[in-house]
Amino acid sequence: MTTRIVVVSAGLSVPSSTKLLADKLGDAVERAVGARGQEVDVEHVELRPLAHALADHLLTGFPTGDLARAIEAVRHADGLVVVTPVFSASYSGLFKTFFDVLENGMLDGKPVVIAATAGTARHSLVLDHALRPLFAYLRAVVVPTGVFAASEDFGATDDGSLDKRVERAAGELAALLGVSTTPAAATPHRRTLADEFAAPTPFEQLLREAGGDSVR
Repeated sequence: MTTRIVVVSAGLSVPSSTKLLADKLGDAVERAVGARGQEVDVEHVELRPLAHALADHLLTGFPTGDLARAIEAVRHADGLVVVTPVFSASYSGLFKTFFDVLENGMLDGKPVVIAATAGTARHSLVLDHALRPLFAYLRAVVVPTGVFAASEDFGATDDGSLDKRVERAAGELAALLGVSTTPAAATPHRRTLADEFAAPTPFEQLLREAGGDSVR
């Protein structure tokens, strides 16, 4: 079976250091998974072209076009790599919006590499104070090594160089993907949007449960 990896990047500029880091991580994961004898398919999802569709989704509740395809790619992925630029000491609004519109339970048990870019190393704690809590809430399994890249990290060659951190995170993701369990076996079923529409709760019942007795 082919292992499916989706790399989600939220860079806004062209060219983008966020996209550059996403490409590095995608290539490293492909090598790490391949080294374990598994076939691998890496798909890149850039959020910048999906900004308008994401805003529409927030208003309508329904994804369309490329956004719908991106969400389906994440749904069927065996593992994720997620990369955001740092805005105001946290992940970007575009990055957060994409994960806001995913159905509950879509990331349950899914292995994830978290990564971020910023102009200076002062923002490196974003991995632990923003990204890890977000994906813990979404019930994903975050690998131990997060990857932060400041502008000066690109091209560095010291022992803690960006490339070494990228390779370590990729290896940890590949190791998690090698475990022969599935999220469905490890976590209970959570109701999805499709479940809600298939068996909607009557409005009269909702009123009774809320203690009301009339429609106003």
